[in-house]
Amino acid sequence: MVKLVTPAANERVGVSKKHALYSSIGDAKKLSPHTRNTEGKTTMLADRLRAARHAQFVGRTSEKDQFHAAITDTALPYFVLYIFGPGGVGKTTLLQEYNLMCEREGVRSVYLDARNIEPTPDVFSAALRMGLGLGAADSLHVTLAEQPRLVLLVDTYEAIATLDDWLREEFMPALGDNILLVLAGRNPPAAGWRADPGWQSLMCVVPLRNLAPDEGIRYLERRRVPAEQYRSVLSFTHGHPLALSLIADAFVQRPDMEFEPEVVPDIVQTLLAQFAREVPGAAYRAALEACSLVRLMTESLLADMLAVEDAHAIFEWLQGLSFIDNGVEGVFPHDLAREALASDLRWRNPEWYATLHERARKHYFQRFQQSTGVLQQRILIDYIYLHRDNPLVKPFFEWQGGSGFIADAMQPTDMTPLMAMVAQHEGMESRHIAKYWFQRQPENVLVVRDAKRRPVGFVIMLAVERTNADDDVVDPALKSIKAFLAHQIPLRQGERVTIFRHWMAHDTYQDVSPVQSLLIVNMVRHYLVTPRLAYAFAPCADPDMYQLPFTYADFHRFPQADYSVGERTYGVYGHDWRIMPPIPWLDLLGTREIATAPNATPPLPTEQVIVLSESEFANAVLDALRDYPRPDLLHDNPLLRSRLVMERTVMNEQSRVQVLRVLVRETAETMQSAPREAKFYRALYHTYIQPAATQEAAAEMLDLPFSSFRRHLKSGIERVTELLWTQELGAVGV
Repeated sequence: MVKLVTPAANERVGVSKKHALYSSIGDAKKLSPHTRNTEGKTTMLADRLRAARHAQFVGRTSEKDQFHAAITDTALPYFVLYIFGPGGVGKTTLLQEYNLMCEREGVRSVYLDARNIEPTPDVFSAALRMGLGLGAADSLHVTLAEQPRLVLLVDTYEAIATLDDWLREEFMPALGDNILLVLAGRNPPAAGWRADPGWQSLMCVVPLRNLAPDEGIRYLERRRVPAEQYRSVLSFTHGHPLALSLIADAFVQRPDMEFEPEVVPDIVQTLLAQFAREVPGAAYRAALEACSLVRLMTESLLADMLAVEDAHAIFEWLQGLSFIDNGVEGVFPHDLAREALASDLRWRNPEWYATLHERARKHYFQRFQQSTGVLQQRILIDYIYLHRDNPLVKPFFEWQGGSGFIADAMQPTDMTPLMAMVAQHEGMESRHIAKYWFQRQPENVLVVRDAKRRPVGFVIMLAVERTNADDDVVDPALKSIKAFLAHQIPLRQGERVTIFRHWMAHDTYQDVSPVQSLLIVNMVRHYLVTPRLAYAFAPCADPDMYQLPFTYADFHRFPQADYSVGERTYGVYGHDWRIMPPIPWLDLLGTREIATAPNATPPLPTEQVIVLSESEFANAVLDALRDYPRPDLLHDNPLLRSRLVMERTVMNEQSRVQVLRVLVRETAETMQSAPREAKFYRALYHTYIQPAATQEAAAEMLDLPFSSFRRHLKSGIERVTELLWTQELGAVGV
């Protein structure tokens, strides 16, 4: 029921003029607006409002059952029910439902909205007195003690958080055991509640989360949202009640709407207002935006993304927000907060989105270079997560549910279950091929295990350079891919080729699953850590299904390499890592992700690497030495687009010229440490690095006969070329 409070009374107790108090029992009906029903009887508007709200209420079964059990028990099982959750998650709606439950059970209840109460003990007590309908002469504590049972519902509790100590230490202990105080706010209970041994047993804490998928569908059904829109709506809202309500309202206005967050930016703005109601300044808003892009935010990542030396204070602020959760490895926003912040950022400021994205990529790449093993795998998951909103990538990764899996080397006891897995999905002929490779290259088998260490998926990272003609006879995939390679740019000495053979999950084969996602992460890791990797191939049982994500990842369809085992034909995708090495490849993926942001500037075409033969490379090194003193002459040198240089920078041509000059100089300087080669370095130095006027003058400076000087110079050129060629073949980004 609504009890109206006069402006004079508001002024007397310091309560806002917007203040409204709900009481389920009392004489408020006399003061409430009302209508007449079809039988001519008076019906209060408050009743109709409650009925309308209740008709659209879905879910919260456990919270309702728990509350009902408490208020109907002979003795209250606890005396404070503390409910917390982010803005818009439905705390107010739940308290209104509690109010209705009290009325139905004949239990008196008073609802207070703390936004309209000054946070002082006197004003709180005055607001409670009005809720109880007390006069000036009535005693609050006597009235409270006389109630058989009373429920005090305090909404938006964070607005009067400064009263926390008083409520806990003075107000509640002075009450009888007939009163249940329900506090609902954004933040979890303060430390004082949790640390007090007495309150630990007399208090119940309920974190309020989003609606479950089936509950969200029931709500959308009641609001008559078109069924074909359920998936996109739930994907964005993650069951967040306010978001569901706002979107349902939008469909009332536009029934034929195809829902996308960018189509209804006003909804996103409303949600942002709920989540980020009190942002201290621009740096804090930037921190929220950065947090929405990454899987887990750490203090060091935040510092890099905001380009500040010390992000401690801002990170501490993030941790304290009601819609930010704390994990073992970092903090992260609730799903809908993430969606709302990221959608708004991409739509409103695509340039800043691109900057944050680039800084996060740089942070991950630097950490990847400094890490090994499982940590690299985790970093790559974070890196790939940056692409989660790309429509070509999103359907092919499961970002949740894979944390219980690990990937490690094959053990002898794994062979039997792995062969059974292959037989189940690919047949007995493929089983024999897999067994062959298990025995020939066991060190290249990566097994995904569940929490009980049981194999649930695997991939063979087949090293083609270690195979022979006998192997070709056993495996049609190897034979076909080798034939394809014979018609491509010839492999250079020491270069490697990988076939991801028999990649699969136990239950879902090559379909999207947490296991499949973890396998792909480890494939990416293989690209980045394998020296001299020239090609990687990924055969697919259903190549059409993977066309979009493989194309996005710059893997090309090679029908010439397709092969058949039994009655099934496998399509092959591949990537030439000599033409597009790892660093330019990562940069390419970053530009493709950014390009999907609304209003984004189309990325410039990514330059491909030139694959030079050994003789072509040697000629280019000689030209680089000759032109070293004149950087302007280096702009046409093919080494600028060699793997050697492109692995170190993908910036403009000027930056690549600088990288090439540094490479030439530093490689030459390594000869100084070898007594036999130091004389070669001196000849190079005075000819190219700091050249004398002529070679004759250089020979005179070194006190050498000209013929000896020429031999030293020739040996120096050959040694620098050899060292750079070794780097070219083995150049990888990590």
